[in-house]
Amino acid sequence: MLPENNLLVKVENLKIHFPIHRGVIFSRHAGAVKAVDGITFDVAKNETFGLVGESGCGKSTTGRGILQLIRPTAGKVTFEGEDLTRLNREAIRRLRPKMQMIFQDSYASLNPRHSVGKIIGDPLVIHGVTKMNSAELKERVGELMSLVGLNPSFASRFPHEFSGGQRQRIGVARALALNPKFIVCDEPISALDVSIQAQIVNLLQDLQAQFGLSYLLIAHDLNMVRYVSNRVAVMYLGKIMEMADRKTLFINPLHPYTKSLISAVPVPNPHLERKRERIILTGEVPSPANPPSGCVFHTRCPLAVARCSAEIPEYRQMEAGTFVACHLV
Repeated sequence: MLPENNLLVKVENLKIHFPIHRGVIFSRHAGAVKAVDGITFDVAKNETFGLVGESGCGKSTTGRGILQLIRPTAGKVTFEGEDLTRLNREAIRRLRPKMQMIFQDSYASLNPRHSVGKIIGDPLVIHGVTKMNSAELKERVGELMSLVGLNPSFASRFPHEFSGGQRQRIGVARALALNPKFIVCDEPISALDVSIQAQIVNLLQDLQAQFGLSYLLIAHDLNMVRYVSNRVAVMYLGKIMEMADRKTLFINPLHPYTKSLISAVPVPNPHLERKRERIILTGEVPSPANPPSGCVFHTRCPLAVARCSAEIPEYRQMEAGTFVACHLV
């Protein structure tokens, strides 16, 4: 793991389970959806940490759990040495300026009844970080809009008057308003046209270099993750299968699930593409309400043996910075 003096966020054995209730008045506890089931990783200062996996594997829930938008069932989330899971709502609120989120749906995350100026300026007003009069607040909103490539004269317009890429820039400006140190980017480009995606990725990188930000980048686009991340963790059904630095993970993946994901990423060279071996997974992703015994991936793993269905693999370190949960590695 990272040295303490370079550590910003530390996640230890994080679990987020949603109870299932049944009965006439839903009074009987019938189980739980194990959205996140005991994951451990950390994020360094000025780092982009990628979290990848198929839809429904628990990536977004992890991001919300770290920010305490969803309270974890168990485990610890340490931010700048303070365990967030032990704090009450008011204490979390005081820390909120340091931790922000950029949402996937750039339209649903913006209030359609509010102008862009109010959307970006509201964090400053709500948290009372700075005492500004209306002229100073307007000036600050204009600065934030310029910072993300928007015309400050558009501050009086409403979200529906902007394109998808522009709305995502509004979300970025809102996240930056309180000068955070850590931002969870929840699939920030997946809902955008391909031509706009590179602009938003470059914007995030420029802002990181300018303000020394740390990102938790949640995505299923492996090419984008490979381009911007320093380290990457691969999730499947609420658990981390493998974690390594970007170069190691994409050049020498160890876990069968990681190999299958990377084999599905197209290569621009047609000659190399024809020679590559594709690993096609069969079957459907099991339900997190009833995960398989042993290794949660064994029902789809092409290499699975009897031990895989009977014993949970240890999440262990293979070499410096590389961790994997597989009996066969």
